[in-house]
Amino acid sequence: MKFAELIPLTAGVVNLLLTLFVLSQGLRSGTARVYLLWGLSLSVWNLGTYFMFQEDLNSNQALFWARFLQYGVIFLPISLAHLCYLVGHIPVGRGIAWGYLLHVALAASNFTPLFIADVREVSNDLYRAHYSVAGPGYWVLVATFSVPALAVYRLGLKVKTLPPMHRRRVYGMIGAVVALILFGFNDSLPILNVDRYPFTNIPIFPFGSAAAILYGIIVGYSVLQHQLLDIHVTLSRLVARTVRLLFLFLTGMALLLVLTVVAPGEFTAFSFSSSLAVLLVSAWLASTFFPRLFGSGEEKLERRILGDKFEYHDRMRGFVEAMQWMETNELLDSLHQLMTQTVRAASYRIFVREEKTGVFSLFRSHPALDRDAVPRLNRASPVFKAFEAAHADCVNLQTTGPQTSEDDPHVLAAREQLAPLQAEYAFLLQADEQPFGLFLIGPKLTREPYTLHDLELFSEMVAKLGLHLNQVRMKRQLLLAQEMDLLGMMSRGMAHDLNNLITPVWTYLQLARERARPEESHNELLPTVSRNVQTMMDYIRESLFFSDTQTPHLALASLGATARKAVDLIRPRADGRGVRLECEGVADVEIEMDAVLVQRLINNLLANAVDASPPGSVIRVRVATLDTTEPGRTWHRVEVIDQGEGISRENLRQVTMPYFTTKDHGDERRGFGLGLAICRKIVHLHGGNLNILSEVGQGTTVQVDLPSRQTQPPVNGELRRP
Repeated sequence: MKFAELIPLTAGVVNLLLTLFVLSQGLRSGTARVYLLWGLSLSVWNLGTYFMFQEDLNSNQALFWARFLQYGVIFLPISLAHLCYLVGHIPVGRGIAWGYLLHVALAASNFTPLFIADVREVSNDLYRAHYSVAGPGYWVLVATFSVPALAVYRLGLKVKTLPPMHRRRVYGMIGAVVALILFGFNDSLPILNVDRYPFTNIPIFPFGSAAAILYGIIVGYSVLQHQLLDIHVTLSRLVARTVRLLFLFLTGMALLLVLTVVAPGEFTAFSFSSSLAVLLVSAWLASTFFPRLFGSGEEKLERRILGDKFEYHDRMRGFVEAMQWMETNELLDSLHQLMTQTVRAASYRIFVREEKTGVFSLFRSHPALDRDAVPRLNRASPVFKAFEAAHADCVNLQTTGPQTSEDDPHVLAAREQLAPLQAEYAFLLQADEQPFGLFLIGPKLTREPYTLHDLELFSEMVAKLGLHLNQVRMKRQLLLAQEMDLLGMMSRGMAHDLNNLITPVWTYLQLARERARPEESHNELLPTVSRNVQTMMDYIRESLFFSDTQTPHLALASLGATARKAVDLIRPRADGRGVRLECEGVADVEIEMDAVLVQRLINNLLANAVDASPPGSVIRVRVATLDTTEPGRTWHRVEVIDQGEGISRENLRQVTMPYFTTKDHGDERRGFGLGLAICRKIVHLHGGNLNILSEVGQGTTVQVDLPSRQTQPPVNGELRRP
């Protein structure tokens, strides 16, 4: 078997196998179907060339294989140009459709002498083969090679705007197109009756078939690695091994081809193919049973070829499998490490729905967000409408990439609303098929696009994350109810005991102060002792309030008027510290509430804000109506915003716990650690929600969300109006 015969046979087999491998990943996109046309055309061309090199063909057989070969050649330029446009994200337009029609017409003319007029035999020192004789239609085909040349030009203009990894793929496509044009024109010269290179006596050698192995692999690699072509490619460890074996196979094939040149006539088709098969099977067995046989070493080239995709996806799968065994903090830390170090996402956000208000609040964010930049989300927001319309758990928030939906108005509105978050994809957190959260991912720091397989892994990860967070949410609700009951029982018992012990002491001090003589030095301690005992009694009173107040006395009352009363009561204290109080947009809305409790709630918040604020600062009080999240009931927010010292992240987790205080002990700012605990209880009794947003040195914002009406009827059976 001669070297010239082996080249097209090998190229045909390699490209056919590569085409089948790519297609094994799925035919779910137009790009995959275009690649099918390209790969089959390349294989048909090379297999036809192999038969054209057989010396025992008669004229009829040679003409058959010549036309068979040309069916592959005809569709090469248009399919490759089409692939270039798709890989480069260049709009195709109607020109490609007209191009396909022209090539279909050329394929139809291949049955007639209009395309291939005849065949002729070419013999020289290098090879002996049959070549087609060009008809008028073949010259039209030669002209169509300007189509991929135009694709190269447009790719060259587009390449500067692409991310680095995508840019490398496009460079590969450009190289493949240039190689196809040059070597394809080289192989066409004998068909145009040019048997020797111009100005030389060197016979034309069919380099195009040999080059077909190279640019066939380049195009296949570009398609596989591109992955925005909607081809499901899982570069797992199995596929990574396949790539390594393919490299070994190609190396062995190249060395065998060299041997056919050194020893012509010594190889037959069977001996050549069986040598390759033995090499491939031996390598597979060695890598399977003796993985360390090849030793260790640098993997830079391998990682560059494989793009680390198999490790990247394996880490994501490992995280998904390990999620069920993780505690909440460990899970969130591991998620952060996965998103920032493995996925290398520029940002990710998690929103979780508050059960009482129905609002989706920011649960976790990387990087941190200014609270004013966070859009207000509820079930009526466009992004959730987009999920419902698409019946999917993933929504594309950009204009390119998998899952793109340009004609859905909900998707367009969601992109506009979530634009400040710079997210590319949104995933739904669900429990019992009901959404309770949102997971947003931003672009990769490498500017590489997310692939279909990436999105499938994210969907699987978010589904399990949703189950975990929902369990945490339900557990917290149960623990909160138990905590309130236990603390109430403890506070009530302790406060009653202390009150019984302190009452006679207070009575004795009052009597002692009435009989005390100013000139006696020991009587100077009486005011201090009296003040300390008064502090203890205040503490006991708050403890009793915390433990005994179980039922609010609901009535329709003005939330704005209640807030203004609280401001007026605290104003003297604020003036004494040089702090200014301002009411902004305090709406006069009537809601079902216990006005006494709500006023105490706002008083406590204002007192804390005054104590934390430096002289000359401003405390703002706002009352606003929130977006409607459920029919027949609206929500209203009271905000107390100070410019004080702020709360550290560690303390922020504990500030609403009873008996936890950050105030100094022993002076007028001494705290009991019950103020915010009482606030939380009052909010809980009203079915509301309490949020505290703070950073050290940047002040604190306390948000209290209260419903306009209660879902449970008042205890006394009717609603009172004061």
